[in-house]
Amino acid sequence: MMRTRPLKVALLGCGVVGSEVARIMTTHADDLAARIGAPVELAGVAVRRTGKAREGIDPALVTTDATALVKRGDIDVVVEVIGGIEPARTLITTAFEHGASVVSANKALLAQDGAALHAAAEANGKDLYYEAAVAGAIPLIRPLRESLAGDKVNRVLGIVNGTTNFILDKMDSTGAGYQEALDEATALGYAEADPTADVEGFDAAAKAAILAGIAFHTRVRLDDVYREGMTEVTAADFRSAREMGCTIKLLAICERSKDGTSVTARVHPAMIPLSHPLASVRGAYNAVFVESDAAGQLMFYGPGAGGSPTASAVLGDLVAVCRNRLSGATGPGESAYADLTVSPMGDVVTRYHISLDVADKPGVLAQVATVFAEHGVSIDTVRQQGKDGEASLVVVTHRASDASLSGTVEALRKLDTVRGVASIMRVEGE
Repeated sequence: MMRTRPLKVALLGCGVVGSEVARIMTTHADDLAARIGAPVELAGVAVRRTGKAREGIDPALVTTDATALVKRGDIDVVVEVIGGIEPARTLITTAFEHGASVVSANKALLAQDGAALHAAAEANGKDLYYEAAVAGAIPLIRPLRESLAGDKVNRVLGIVNGTTNFILDKMDSTGAGYQEALDEATALGYAEADPTADVEGFDAAAKAAILAGIAFHTRVRLDDVYREGMTEVTAADFRSAREMGCTIKLLAICERSKDGTSVTARVHPAMIPLSHPLASVRGAYNAVFVESDAAGQLMFYGPGAGGSPTASAVLGDLVAVCRNRLSGATGPGESAYADLTVSPMGDVVTRYHISLDVADKPGVLAQVATVFAEHGVSIDTVRQQGKDGEASLVVVTHRASDASLSGTVEALRKLDTVRGVASIMRVEGE
């Protein structure tokens, strides 16, 4: 039997995502009511500035006083899509204190202060859901914390930023340089006017922190995530990748150590074999590859950004939270019982592709090989090309720690036969 009194929803933010959430709530009202067991009513919309026409939204619902809206006391669910740290953090905690559960898409805030927000939700007996914070429309958070709750996740490897994937895919498929591909992404609306958060890996790092925390039942903050952007990736790197049967992706990688006592989380460009499922992810799409003990290998794929895809994830959370509200229950909260050590990047072990500019003369290869051996880094393959006194030397290593590789590169730079280190890139997915 359906309850006739509606559940009241406050919407914080009415931009690309917020306006789409409001539209779906209106156009799909009957379906949402049937799935929840009660009608949902948009009770207020907080924005920075009024006076702008917002299609489908009653102007009487629009306010610039977000604090007053979340303090009303009759609000059942607050949907936060304004982003950033403040005032979002204060508004969310205030919502909990005044009786509302929260649905958020705020990856930056959750990566930085997720533990405190979960604690505030638990203290007030309310829900905090955030499927839309990672990978847009792709169901990922719920499968990790519910569907795989009985399994042991060992690795999460993914493309979690559509802008960077579009740029790298364009560089790979057309031979374009980084700036040319970025300009096209900007013209098509895939990249912001200031793309720093995307191309320098900040966006992906926040998502990696959230994924690692859920997957490994350990608190992982944004500061724990190693981050390296993709602005230095060149067309030459793609040529080298193709020679190895690889392509290049900006990856978020969260791993449990083999002994199970620690985890790492990192974001950086990497070569990945064309045979790996992530290599075929094109354009602005996202995909996340999960490896667990019982389920084995799983891949989640779909649009990772945009108004409609993100709003889909928000509405999915809204339905779940409203159902909990009606039953008097709450969903899963923070699970950090494992409390594993978060290891630094220096402990990470992977393969490396190193391109060196060297003098084209006898003995160079022997000198370079000696440096690798002295630092305990085993060489898998070497390729050398040169003419007119200059040469390029490409070395692919077996698995080595980041710390040992860093020491190797520092020593290589001191050789008088090494003119420079053209590029260093990790090789993943093998």
